[in-house]
Amino acid sequence: MPQFKYKARDEHGKELTGSIQAAEKKAAVSALMARSLVPLHVEPDKGKHESHKHFHGRLRRCDVEMFTRELGSLLAAGMPLSRSLKILVRETEKPALAHLVQTIYDNVSNGMSLGDAMRQWPKVFPPVYIAMIQAGETGGFLELVLAQIADFRSRERDLMSRVQSALVYPVVLCVLVVVILVFMLTYFIPRFSSIFTEFGGNLPRLTEMVVSVSNMLMKYWIITAVGAVMLVVGIKTWLSRPEGKASWDRWVLKLPIFGKLSSRFAFVRFARMLGTLISSGVPLITALQVAKESIGNSRLSETVNTSVDMVRRGMTLAGGLRICPELFSGSNIEMISIAEESSRLGEELLRLAEFNEKELDRNLKTAVSLAEPAMLFVMAALVGTIVIAMLLPIFNLQELIH
Repeated sequence: MPQFKYKARDEHGKELTGSIQAAEKKAAVSALMARSLVPLHVEPDKGKHESHKHFHGRLRRCDVEMFTRELGSLLAAGMPLSRSLKILVRETEKPALAHLVQTIYDNVSNGMSLGDAMRQWPKVFPPVYIAMIQAGETGGFLELVLAQIADFRSRERDLMSRVQSALVYPVVLCVLVVVILVFMLTYFIPRFSSIFTEFGGNLPRLTEMVVSVSNMLMKYWIITAVGAVMLVVGIKTWLSRPEGKASWDRWVLKLPIFGKLSSRFAFVRFARMLGTLISSGVPLITALQVAKESIGNSRLSETVNTSVDMVRRGMTLAGGLRICPELFSGSNIEMISIAEESSRLGEELLRLAEFNEKELDRNLKTAVSLAEPAMLFVMAALVGTIVIAMLLPIFNLQELIH
């Protein structure tokens, strides 16, 4: 949203200067008048706007998490919000984070709520963050909400890190297989095939196939490279479209092992976010609408969206979620149902998230332990096929020499 610099006079005749965010200049003037200020001069703050665009991409998740935790600690110590933000502006060493906090401080000082001030940075503060902040401001427990957000983001980052770490070795193996195959097809095989050609004779069928693939790769390597790039770009473009993303998500859920891992990962994120929101005082319907965005799978999100409509019409949460067995197992549904009856829904969802996260870790380790020998077998089979194809003509060479 554009930023405007202003000079105005308050009810006592004192001149004030500052900045305000608004859709246009007329809206900025109206906002100032709503604060009982008489605008004297209002103009776009181009420097601030450009700086805002320049810096928000450099912020890391851990920086925002640190800011959230420190702000919550200052508020818990009894410090007013405006003063807490001013302290963080002064103590922050990273320019990008300092600019973010300064912008939030300016808006809060001008009468904007903390939630609305953070809403101006959608790439930094996701909807769940804003929903929790607004619930904390409304209920008067902002410091508790900030601590919960920091813990939530920390756990989410740890979960993502474990998933990525588990996938490192399989990805490295895949890259290694491709590199070895390209090397053998472009360097190793052409030298052997030239030797076979000099002696004449017919090559074995398997050798002919491997040599043909090598010749095509050597002759049309530019077309192959361009085709590979176009394929990657085409897949990314297809996945960026709603129908492509939906098809991909449905296909992933049908995979033998990775489908269950994807569902469990989605459940952990959904349950932790929903439990955190409910524990923060966010109404159930609002919490469901925000939490379903964290699932990451459009197929499951659509099903949960149907569940939200059922809960809105008066059905219990457990009853509404029962229509999505891919995401919510029967045991989890029963635990949620019991938690609803005992008014411990937020606590139970967080406990389920923690339990399923441990199960996810075990399943990931099992999947990786199975994937490693499988990929090594594939690598050995591909390389072995090429080696055998090169060895078969050797027996024919001996016949040609004699």
